[in-house]
Parts: sequence; structure tokens; C-alpha cells
Amino acid sequence: MTRLPMKDRFSLPDGMIYLDGNSLGPLPVGTAEKVQDVVQAQWGAHLIKGWNLDGWMAQPARVGNRIARLIGAPEGSVTMGDTLSVKVFQALSAALKMRPDRRVILSDSGNFPSDLYMAEGLIQQLGQGYELRIVAPEDVASAMTDDVAVAMITQVDYRTGRMHDMAQVTAAAHGAGAVMLWDLAHSAGAVPVDVAACNAEFSVGCTYKYLNGGPGAPAFIYARPDIVADIQPALAGWLGHDAPFAFETGYRPAAGIERMRVGTPPVIQMTALEHALGLWDEVDMAELRERSVALGELFIALVEEKCPELVLASPRDANQRGSQVSFASKNGYAVMQALIARDVIGDFRAPDIMRFGFTPLYIDEDDVRGAVDILADILATRSWDRPEYHQKRDVT
Repeated sequence: MTRLPMKDRFSLPDGMIYLDGNSLGPLPVGTAEKVQDVVQAQWGAHLIKGWNLDGWMAQPARVGNRIARLIGAPEGSVTMGDTLSVKVFQALSAALKMRPDRRVILSDSGNFPSDLYMAEGLIQQLGQGYELRIVAPEDVASAMTDDVAVAMITQVDYRTGRMHDMAQVTAAAHGAGAVMLWDLAHSAGAVPVDVAACNAEFSVGCTYKYLNGGPGAPAFIYARPDIVADIQPALAGWLGHDAPFAFETGYRPAAGIERMRVGTPPVIQMTALEHALGLWDEVDMAELRERSVALGELFIALVEEKCPELVLASPRDANQRGSQVSFASKNGYAVMQALIARDVIGDFRAPDIMRFGFTPLYIDEDDVRGAVDILADILATRSWDRPEYHQKRDVT
């Protein structure tokens, strides 16, 4: 295994301290060349023959198996494609069919809004008295009542980094007879995950954050092998058919996780992801987690020492925190813009959260110390209070 960090494996601008890998991972060295090869040597030279010659059709399963290793899933239980919102919709609709006599989708107020929007849209479409019940994160386990059909929970809160205990919450869901659906958007590649051990029915996640697949990288979906043969996909796409090139007029789902495929694989984007995943063959997740906790603890200690006006918004206990640390400030947006202007890259989440991701693949203690020194200087000099830093951008 490679010792961390492995900074030379990423294309990062000189002098930049990149603390936003929890939103978009940086470009791995060699990915651009790999994509260029697919564009020219495969698409350019082979054209449509590439589906057979270059293994494009098998790519979702091949890449899915690499993701499976990172989330504790068995081979053949994960497939790739579409966006995370689409995969949430697929998993949620399938889960509801597994509990036809129940009408409650349970989620929490720390869940990413898109997941909740998908649930709302599905409820409106079904029109059968379904309810989205949202509780506080700390109340999820106790809210597992016998009317809950599906618990749809994001393991790591996108704002605060608060982390659910997957085994405990899944056991509570199953104890109430509910289906468990985990969103691993802020978990995969950040914290050790074992979906098989916790026995969850479904999990989904994106790959452009900690997995460095690039903007718009395809999402993944996992279904527990013992239930997949009974899933009737709501999005019955051509490539989820058991024999797509038989061109049957009726839908007949593929035997396994392939039935959760919908449309044509995004070959170029998936190639970038597949290359990035090669890094994980050299990473020990236990070591990565140990390093990310140490970086987060150092950051908290230094910020509280040098920037006492900021308020810790993340759990203080590292065991309850993912691989990010958030601080709250009424001037958080402007402060973050001032940090970005000085090449310390984090991001902001309304109403007052400044987020900082700690990815040990390319962040070390010197980066943490340097980032806090710049943050302290911005606050001490009030350099954040310039008009340009208060101007809201489309993406925060």
C-alpha cells in the first residue's frame, strides 16, 4: 500500500490548498491522457465498433465491481450510470414495492435536498397516500415505527459532516420491518463502509467527490443480492433488459443488478472514473480514515485557538463525523470567498456553514496549518468585508 499523502498523483495548482474534495475531487495525473486515448484511439478510430472492441458495454459492471470493493459489497452487486438523483429514484421506488402495505418514507433533516425532492416527486406520481416523514438526525432510529416502508438516509450530513452509525440505523429499520436505503455520497472513498455487513437492501452514491471521477461522473447503485431478482424497476430502460439486442417490445429485466441500468453508459466520463479508481488499489481505508481524523482534529484545534469567533458546526467526536469539518459564521459566505481568493478552497452551504473537506490522498498537516493561518488573517484584518466577497455566485 502507498503511504499517504500521494500528492504527486494529482494535478493541483501550485500553492493551492484544496479542501473541497468533499464537493469535487481533483484531477488525477494521467486521467486526461486516458480520456484523450478513448476519444481518439477508441471513438475516433473504432467508432461504433468500440462497443465490442473496447469493452464499452461491459464498463458499468467492471467499474461497479471496483466501487463494490470500497463499500463492502460483493462482486456483481453494483452497477454504474445516470446521476445520483436517478439512482435514488430507482432504489426508492423499488423499496416501496417491497412493502406494499406501508406508506411512510422516513428521512432526516440532514439529508441532501435532492434525495428529498426525489421522494416528493415519487409520492406525487404514485398518489396513494404516501408520506415523506422528516425527523431530526438524532431521532432516526427511534422513529422507525411499523408504518415505515423505507428509511432513506444519507450516512454523512452534507452540511455538518455528522455521521450515522450504519449498522445501528439499519438494524432499527429492519427491526421495524422497513427497507433500508443508504446514500453514500459523502462516504464512499471517505470512510470505511460495509453495506454487506450491515445488511442494507440498497445503497447509492456519486463518484465525483472523494472518488475523483470528475464533474458529472456517473452514480452507482447497489442492491442486496438476495433481493435483486425480485426488483421490478420503475425506470425500465433498454439496457436494463435481459437481452437488449433482442429488441423485444416488452420489458424483461436482467437477472441481476444489470436490471438497474437505464440508458447508454457515458463512456468518456466513466473512463475518467475508471482511471481514478486505480488509485484505490494502493490505499488502505483504515489508514485513510485514521489520517482524515487526525487532519480534522488538528484543524478544529487550530481554528478554535486562532479564530474563536467561529462556531464548530460538526460533531466534536470524530467517531460521529465524516471526512469534513464545518464551522458556522454569520459572515460565512464572504469569509469563504476571501479564502478562495487566496487559494484556500472550501465551500459554503446556506445559511451560515463553511465546509472544509480533509482528503488524506493530497492533504497533509502543513496544508491544514497554512489554511488556518490564512483564515485567521482574513478574520483579523476583516479582508472578507469587501463588496466582491459579498456578491453571491451561482454555485456557492
